[in-house]
Amino acid sequence: MSGPGDPVLDALSPWLGLSTRDRPGVLLAVSGGPDSTALMHAAAILGRATGASVQVATVDHGLRPGSDAEAHAVSQAARTLGLPHAILPWSGPKPGTGLQDAARNARYALLAAQAEAIGAGLILTAHTQDDQAETVLMRLAAGSSLAGLAGMRAERALAPGLRLGRPFLHLPKSALVAWCQARGIPYLRDPTNVNPRFARARLRAAWPVLEREGLTPARLARLAERAARDEAALRSAAARALDTALLPGATGGAVLCLDGAALAALPDAVALRCLDLALSRAGGAPRRLERLEALVLESLLPALRRGAPIRRTLAGLLVAAEADGTVRLAPAPPRRRRAADAALAAGAPELLGNGDTPAYIGEVCTDGPEQPRGGSVLGVAHAKD
Repeated sequence: MSGPGDPVLDALSPWLGLSTRDRPGVLLAVSGGPDSTALMHAAAILGRATGASVQVATVDHGLRPGSDAEAHAVSQAARTLGLPHAILPWSGPKPGTGLQDAARNARYALLAAQAEAIGAGLILTAHTQDDQAETVLMRLAAGSSLAGLAGMRAERALAPGLRLGRPFLHLPKSALVAWCQARGIPYLRDPTNVNPRFARARLRAAWPVLEREGLTPARLARLAERAARDEAALRSAAARALDTALLPGATGGAVLCLDGAALAALPDAVALRCLDLALSRAGGAPRRLERLEALVLESLLPALRRGAPIRRTLAGLLVAAEADGTVRLAPAPPRRRRAADAALAAGAPELLGNGDTPAYIGEVCTDGPEQPRGGSVLGVAHAKD
């Protein structure tokens, strides 16, 4: 075991004791690059010292020649370290568009299934500060608000009884590369990381120019921390506001009834999130931020503040402000619901930041599998191995 002050071991050590009693195992997601290779070797060191139950999985997306050989190389390295390893192939047809998003969804679904199979309550990935900075930049280009600019969370729920953790999110990638090199640990290099087809690769090529202007990964990561802190405060205020605004005994086919006067008195940022939470509670579909803003800021709040009735549809729901100031959320007529679903399914433009790239608002992160109907997200998700 390395001496005190080892940044990689110090970052990972607290995480190995976070599994639940019912599911005590830890599953490492290892692709073979320097980040996840450092994660695997550090976990082997700490596991021997602490007795933590650690296993490894590699998702083979099957998207390029040689990916199966790379997965087997990781398997051999894991077994050399005494860590059980599983290769998780992404089988079936691959989409022609949105490939990285689909790959991300498949990856987390496969990892969650493997964690369930081995009794692991925690999945650890090796995302770094550099990955966080790229995520923030991509969401900034997409016009995301605070929840998107908060980037990836260090820890979040992935499924019932299963947490996803990122112990290296505060470490620069260079620290993990140096850690491997200092120990003579070989690692793989993924050619997609420099493929200009993908937005992350294009951003990596732009880093020298951005850093000369002071836009460093560390500063973007700090922005993510601040955005996460402020977004948490706004969401908490919105949840309290929704509890206050809810009216008992929804009638006339409504799923929820809200006190319009209470909504109209809220600051716009809180009212926006309050309505988003209400839409989710009423079973609304995921919705774009710009459409939520148009509903709440351009239609609903002005109508409530001048006492005028309106009827709008969003996320498969009819949102109606009545003459008495009550706001009712009810299922939208089928024709409007189908139109909303078709609009949501429209693909994003190919180039980052071009066109009307969708942003979403809500609590669900965009760095894991798609959430059940009713969830909503802020920021555009782009895959990262």
